[in-house]
This record gives sequence, structure tokens and C-alpha cells, in this order.
Amino acid sequence: VAFFPAAGKPALVAPEFECTKITNPDAWRLFSWRDEDGVEGAFAACCQTLHLNGKRVGVEDLVMRVKEYSLLKTFAPQAHLVSGDALITAMRVIKTPAEIARMKEAVALAETVLQQTLPRIKIGMTEKEVAAMLLVGLLQAGSQTVPFEPLVQTGPTGAAPHAVAGDRKLAGGDLLIVDFGARASGYASDITRTFAVGQLSAEAQKIYNIVRQANRAGREAAGPGVACQTVDRAARQVIEQAGYGRYFTHRTGHGLGLDGHEPPFIVAGNATPLQPGMTFTVEPGIYIGGLGGVRVEDDVVVTASGAESLTTFSRELIRVG
Repeated sequence: VAFFPAAGKPALVAPEFECTKITNPDAWRLFSWRDEDGVEGAFAACCQTLHLNGKRVGVEDLVMRVKEYSLLKTFAPQAHLVSGDALITAMRVIKTPAEIARMKEAVALAETVLQQTLPRIKIGMTEKEVAAMLLVGLLQAGSQTVPFEPLVQTGPTGAAPHAVAGDRKLAGGDLLIVDFGARASGYASDITRTFAVGQLSAEAQKIYNIVRQANRAGREAAGPGVACQTVDRAARQVIEQAGYGRYFTHRTGHGLGLDGHEPPFIVAGNATPLQPGMTFTVEPGIYIGGLGGVRVEDDVVVTASGAESLTTFSRELIRVG
């Protein structure tokens, strides 16, 4: 766990062998521990050195584990823990040009790998096999790990937006959803495209065209001063007017940056105005039990005059297999 006091060096409690990863140890107050000793002594020394007892300590709600919470309550029982999420969000939600450049690099990595993988996808392959090709391709292309495991969904499994890649084999007539991303210098990309395996039914082609139009409407609605919920409404309205509203079961998008999911969230009820430098996804979808699903996802950055799609991979329906 890392502590960042208002004054003085930050402090880090970590296993001794992990401290070798630190490139500038003089910039930290290190409290290391060995497996045979346990973390308690190092944690207690850190709390005492920082005089945490009675202090106000901001924590990241979705990151802090129960273990560290329990240690804090043990060795700094009078510390007042508060959510630091609002402060951290304010620091991170507006991306600098350098951060956007890293995100563009992550997008380029993912799109290159996707382009290289498509000709290798064949009828009879399993979802896991396709996911493995994407994962290996990302690492070979230079991605720093991945922001999340690739999602590959075929036919009926595509009706669940976040179904894990399984043993189902690609068959003619399937809709194939591929949702994955790369990481460059710490920053993530997140792209989804839906493909046709062989010849699609008229219904499958219809819902693909509707989702593509919804994606475009969402991207075109984004811009400085526009409320997040307005972007959601623009994409959702296309699907609702086509009669498929009840099959669009999630928000239109989420923020993107150091995390794969972070503010701003593109969802009904979020009146937060978009600002230049905010980055997020636009990913409407339609999911129908027995038939499958369609999702088209792009990464967007708000500019001074509108919005730019960082992802440029074709949104035309591409046939594989």
C-alpha cells in the first residue's frame, strides 16, 4: 500500500522482493517485509512514522482491500478514513496531450492486432482459440499486459454482453463479437467490433446496421458542454426507435485511461458536462437470446470543438471464416 502525505516523501509498504522494482528508491520512505516475518511490523512502523493515528486518510473505494483496511484500523485506530475518489477523479478525468498520445498508441496496437487476426479466424475454431490469438498478438505487438481479458462471443453466447470466451465453435451464420484492448505506457484502449461468420440472417444484418447507426449517433452527440446522459440518449434513441430498446441492457459508455473503466460514465442520469480532454467509450449494443448480440465500440476524446474518435477500425460489416 502507498501513502501520499500532504508534506514529505510518499511511503510504501511492500514485500522486500517487490521493492527491487522501484527505480527511484530515494524518493520513497520504504517499509519492507519478508514472508517469514509478515506485514504487520512494517505496516505498524509506517503508521507510526506518518503519525496516521487521528489523521484524515483518503482511500480509493474500489481499490483498497479489506486486508489493508483491517491493518489500518489495527495500527492507526483513530485514523478517519474517507473516500478520495472525487479528488482522484478530478485529477485524472481530463487527459493531457501526452496522455492522449499514449491512448492513441494503445488503440493503434489493438487495431493492428485485430487486422492481423481476422484472416486467421475460421469456422470450427473455439471462442477460446480466437481469444488466445488476440492475447498473444497483443503481447507480441508490444502491449504492456492487457487492460482486460479479450471477450470473444459467438452466436447465442453473444446475447450476454460480458460472456467469457468458452469452448463454443464458430459456425456459419454466427455473429462474432470481439471486445479487447491494449495498454501502452500505462494507458488502455478498448475496442469492440462485431463480425459475420459466413452468411448472416436478415434479422442479424438488421440489428448490426441499427447498432452501427447508434454508435455513430453517440459519437456525433459528444462535445464540450454536452451532458454525459445526452450522449447516452442519442445512441439509445436510435435503438429504441427501431423497436429494440429492451435489448440494449447497459450504459452507452465509460471513461477510459489508466483504468479500463473510470469516469466519466455515459449513462442516463449523469448530467456531468463533457470537457475537452475527457476520454470515454461509445458502445451501444443489442442482445437477443437465441440469436446473439451486436456491439460496436469506439474510444472518443472530447476536443475544443467536438469529439474525435481515437479508434478508426472499419465499422462496415466484415465477414470472417
